[in-house]
Amino acid sequence: MTRLSVNINKIATLRNARGGNKPDLIEAALRIQEYGAEGITIHPRPDERHIRYADVYALKEVVTTEFNIEGYPNADFLRLVHDVCPDQVTLVPDPPGVLTSNAGWDAQAHEAMLTEVVTDLKRAGMRVSLFLDPMPERVEAAAKTGADRIELYTEAYARGYMGDRAEAIEPYKATAEAALKAGLGVNAGHDLDLDNLTYFCREIPELLEVSIGHALISDALYFGLENVVHMYLRKIELSQIP
Repeated sequence: MTRLSVNINKIATLRNARGGNKPDLIEAALRIQEYGAEGITIHPRPDERHIRYADVYALKEVVTTEFNIEGYPNADFLRLVHDVCPDQVTLVPDPPGVLTSNAGWDAQAHEAMLTEVVTDLKRAGMRVSLFLDPMPERVEAAAKTGADRIELYTEAYARGYMGDRAEAIEPYKATAEAALKAGLGVNAGHDLDLDNLTYFCREIPELLEVSIGHALISDALYFGLENVVHMYLRKIELSQIP
């Protein structure tokens, strides 16, 4: 079954808005795991506007599920992940000042750099995933870098879901099929929520992991964090029912 990894960036954003340590990011990660999530995802950015580099080291001590660190592979980020050695590193092509991830890699254009980085991270024992747009033609280049997985950038699917969900999912199905043929695992993330998650997981049965942050933390304001983790896990479970 598809695993749920909870992105806790937004909890850090809330903490940073007032200073101090409320809400406690470490306590939140512990509780999210206790409630049944199968992974913790973070995306430390150079300006530390949500996750701070110090958080990464502290989280390493308490994450007992899968620890997934996302980021652009500059020198500081690579030093950080080498220090921490998470289970998975998800490489994203975000420039330093971008608000949130908004595009996947063109792995062909960046093949030399990505191949060097992927090789280095895998040699250190980390699984590597590349953030990718739903474009089957880009999968072969991603596979050539030596990456283990791709993470499908699902913003376009979420935007199209309320209109024609079958049309919205088609490029994702095609990209996932191309990834399987190329020997790559498939993750997904960005704007997945309680409305669109079950259909996405059902239509892409090869999906290994979803990373969900903004929607899940927003829902927790209404329903409570424990309830919401269970609600998202149930949405994934429903995708297994014919």
